[in-house]
Amino acid sequence: MQYTTHAIQCQCGQLQGTLSAASVTRLNCHCRDCQAYAHALGNAERILDDHDGTNVVITLQQYVSITKGEELLACLSLSEQGILRWYASCCNTPIANTARDPQLSYVALLHTALGKSAASLDAQFGAKRALINTKHARGKVSASALDGLFATARIITAVIKARANGSWQRSPFFRSGSSQPAAIPRVLGAEERLQAFNQLHSVAR
Repeated sequence: MQYTTHAIQCQCGQLQGTLSAASVTRLNCHCRDCQAYAHALGNAERILDDHDGTNVVITLQQYVSITKGEELLACLSLSEQGILRWYASCCNTPIANTARDPQLSYVALLHTALGKSAASLDAQFGAKRALINTKHARGKVSASALDGLFATARIITAVIKARANGSWQRSPFFRSGSSQPAAIPRVLGAEERLQAFNQLHSVAR
C-alpha cells in the first residue's frame, strides 16, 4: 500500500508534524459544536467557511505524528463528555479532533493545520467532500445524505480494523497504549460555553 505524506503545521510554525496515509475521508461539518469551538479559540473567521462549516480530513491517529513542538499540543472540550479538540497553544491554531476513547481511533484534522485554503486541500486530497450537519449551516447548503452515509461507513470500518489489530495504540494524542490524553483537556466553564454559542452566526463574512 502506498502512503502519501502531508505536512501538518500551526499558523506560527512552532508545532509541526506529518500525516502519512494511503487514503482519507473528507468532510465539511456545520454542527453547532464545531462552530462554538471556533469562536472559543477566537479564530472563527479563519476556521469556518462562508457557510460556517469546518473543513476536515479524517483518517486514523496511527498515521499522524508530531515532529516538533509536541509540548505545545493543547486540548479543549466543550463539555465533560465532549470530544477532544486539539490545538496549538502557541497561536491557537486548531489541529485535530478525536474521541475521548482512544480505541475509537479516528482523527479529524482541520484544514488550518493542513493548508491555507480549501483549494490547497483539494489539490492534496481530492475535491470530493461529504457535507454534514447542514441544518446548522449559514444559508442554504445542498448536501447528499448518501455521501454522508458512505463517509461514515468508511470511518467506522477503519476504526473497527484498528481496534481489532491493536494499531489504535499508536497515537500522538494519547499516552502510549493508554486512555490518558497527551495533554490534560480544558473543559469550558458554563460562562465560556454560553459566550461561544452566543456568537454563532454573529460574525459577518
